Amino acid sequence: MYQELDMDKPHEECGIFGIFSRQDDVALNTYWGLYALQHRGQESAGIALSDGARMEVERGMGLVNEVFRKGLPVLDGSYISIGHVRYSTTGSSLLANTQPLMVNYSGGRISLAHNGNLTNAREVRAELEAKGSVFQTSIDSEVIVNLIAREPHPEIEDKIGESLAKIEGAYCLVIMTETKLIGVRDPNGFRPLCIGKLNDGWVMASESCALDTVGAEFVRDVEPGEMVIVDENGLTSRKFTKAGQRALCVFEYIYFARPDSAIDGQSVYSARFAMGRQLARESGAKADIVISVPDSGTTAALGYSYESGIPFAEGLIKNRYIGRTFIQPEQKKRDSSVRIKLNANKAVVAGKSVVMVDDSIVRGTTSGKIVRMLKEAGATAVHMCVSSPPIAYPCYYGIDTAVRKELVAATKTVEEIRQYIGAESLTYLSLDGLYKAVPHIPCDQMCYACFNGGYMAGVPRQDVDDSNKYMFEAACGKTGGGKR
Repeated sequence: MYQELDMDKPHEECGIFGIFSRQDDVALNTYWGLYALQHRGQESAGIALSDGARMEVERGMGLVNEVFRKGLPVLDGSYISIGHVRYSTTGSSLLANTQPLMVNYSGGRISLAHNGNLTNAREVRAELEAKGSVFQTSIDSEVIVNLIAREPHPEIEDKIGESLAKIEGAYCLVIMTETKLIGVRDPNGFRPLCIGKLNDGWVMASESCALDTVGAEFVRDVEPGEMVIVDENGLTSRKFTKAGQRALCVFEYIYFARPDSAIDGQSVYSARFAMGRQLARESGAKADIVISVPDSGTTAALGYSYESGIPFAEGLIKNRYIGRTFIQPEQKKRDSSVRIKLNANKAVVAGKSVVMVDDSIVRGTTSGKIVRMLKEAGATAVHMCVSSPPIAYPCYYGIDTAVRKELVAATKTVEEIRQYIGAESLTYLSLDGLYKAVPHIPCDQMCYACFNGGYMAGVPRQDVDDSNKYMFEAACGKTGGGKR
């Protein structure tokens, strides 16, 4: 199996969903919620249920509809459910690593779904193993479950709070006990989590689009350092730690989130449209048409067209029925892997100069193949415009980017990248331009580490070597962190 087009993009680790309701079918609503969050992870999916005394979980490899093609998990009387879709960053792509995780411990049962990545997971896991803990998976989420199970406090909220004090990095969690649904967002707020109201119940999800899908009314976002608890008495909130420097991942707006979502008060669509407008101001590239690399580059391309006055056209057509992987029998024919998912629209691009807008360039291999495809279809010139700055540093907070030596912007100048992909010109959105495009969130409350190396919550010690010395210094505050 091969994923050439997808491999040249950053990947979000997962999406999470939780619901507490006596009136609604919680399993079905979780299924629809995960469907809405499928873009956040296509590797595995799972749903866990509780009826107040018993728990059931069903998980599997594949897309949501593939995992549950024979039906949803059944637990008569269930009124709490959590769900998870995953793309692996920490831990291998194995059935054992699928979520939600479920464990028995002295206080009963808990099930957990995690979005993010812990930067001290290896050290904490080693300490737990030295004390006798046994791990069944290779994912950092199991570290959290073990910490919770070992805490001596009688109340689950205290167990969770004490456990989270021992971990570092990015995490949004939905946790289910037999009788409670609990949502948690890390002190920096790297990953998103929102709350919705559905009839008599409550819903939590990675993105507001999932609330819309199940008919829930958006209430608010979970705050950094906040724990939200839902039980028979309704919803309550408590701070489990002092909030740190806010650092929502800016890539939620650039690429990860669905454009119909709003995160921390900022419309994703509006941000991407503004990125495209700002990119047009900075680029100044003249062409006959503006096209996008669908679908993630489309909103920015529309913004570019609006600002520049150059008409937008569908120059690349995406095969929407291919799924996340496909058979690639001969590695030497990798170009075909791009052509299976994208095809140049000759009727649109032939004889035209083209501005092609995409959201990011990671390795650069796919961009070059698309440029070549357009020229073979008759485009006279391709001006590539990217609605984000160059990605020069890996992410340690829940995004699967390449190691730094594989990031094309870490080893090549913009001009060298232009030559590498074969475009007539190449323009990246500036960091200042990106700040302007997300006006509802101050620039010092976003994480831009993949662009400037300013890691706000440290990096895993094992990943610090001589080649990553700058990143370690940034993580220790020696380069000013992620602030503007």
